[in-house]
Amino acid sequence: MLALLAPVLALAEPQAATALAGDTEARWVDFELTPYNQLRFPIELDGHSAWAILDTGLSDTIVTSRFARTVGLTPTRRQRALAIGGGVEVAWADTRSIRFGGLTRTGGRIGISDPAGEIRFGADVLVGADILSCCALDIDYDARRFRILSSGRMPFLGNTAPLRRRSPNGVYQSEVSVAGKPLRPIIVDTGDGGSLTLSRTAWTSTGYRGARVTTTLGWGMGGPVVTDTLVVPSFSMAGMAPREAELRVEGEDGFSASVGAAGRLGTGTLQRYRVLLDPRAGRMVLLPGKAATARVPRSTSGLLVQFTGAALRVVHVMRGSPAEASGWKAGEEICSADGVAVTDDVSDGAIEWIIGTPGRTVRVELCDGTARNLTLADFY
Repeated sequence: MLALLAPVLALAEPQAATALAGDTEARWVDFELTPYNQLRFPIELDGHSAWAILDTGLSDTIVTSRFARTVGLTPTRRQRALAIGGGVEVAWADTRSIRFGGLTRTGGRIGISDPAGEIRFGADVLVGADILSCCALDIDYDARRFRILSSGRMPFLGNTAPLRRRSPNGVYQSEVSVAGKPLRPIIVDTGDGGSLTLSRTAWTSTGYRGARVTTTLGWGMGGPVVTDTLVVPSFSMAGMAPREAELRVEGEDGFSASVGAAGRLGTGTLQRYRVLLDPRAGRMVLLPGKAATARVPRSTSGLLVQFTGAALRVVHVMRGSPAEASGWKAGEEICSADGVAVTDDVSDGAIEWIIGTPGRTVRVELCDGTARNLTLADFY
């Protein structure tokens, strides 16, 4: 439930050349989904290996300052840029080569920037639309792999929606429908872990008022952002039948409105499909995957937590939730629940009780030695 990177507005890129290997279609790149729903994969930049995140919502490829020092990149100029959570400073440096899958880019530039505060994305390179838009991107979420294809290729058939690069920042954009209301432009953002985020104006235009609203916490390059969140039963895209989706609504001064977009479509939705993104051919193709018809997971506790390695740290208490009613506060740390250490829960995969069966009472032991009961409930 964490919104991740967003587009930055940058200067025009110097000369760069992109080439695809003759066997690029066979060069699948395995990825893992991070706890924040980002696609993390190996990459080579100027001969150095690193972990990268695939981010079609990012206008220009970015590296962390730590990695820039490792590689020996020399910043030539700096610029303020717009990101989720606020403004960030980006320095620019020339690169020799970037390689992953069947793609090689020689020359060109990349940005150097660090996320605000204590945000960590588990990667040193964030690959943006400046590199990805050369080609078609085939993402097989069920198999946890992607590949780079020549634009115009159609490796599978599915439902099709328009896709183009948004001017002036060049990120991917399409359109969706909520409660029968068409919304555009919608940024297609593989770096955003949420399902669908709308500007306040776009949300109001749908006229939908049939859902309970709570809050969630998102993190972008510029820092944390609290947004309203709800589940709508009538979200559709690419001509498919309406289905339920988690929806986040930004404030009046939110990121989407600031860049002139109606909202952002993130990995929370995209991972339900096999996805072909081909802006040069003007299309996004969606083939339903294993989770296409699965129900939207909802918190029944109201606790948004982050695993610190030894405990669960509460990072947000959702409005109107059982946790809020019980007096929980951000910053508290949980060491066990119902006698099971959180380290064991995390090693098993999901922390089941956070979204457990309504009516269940969980005995939660905090790391300060105190304990309290939390009765789970539907609240949004």
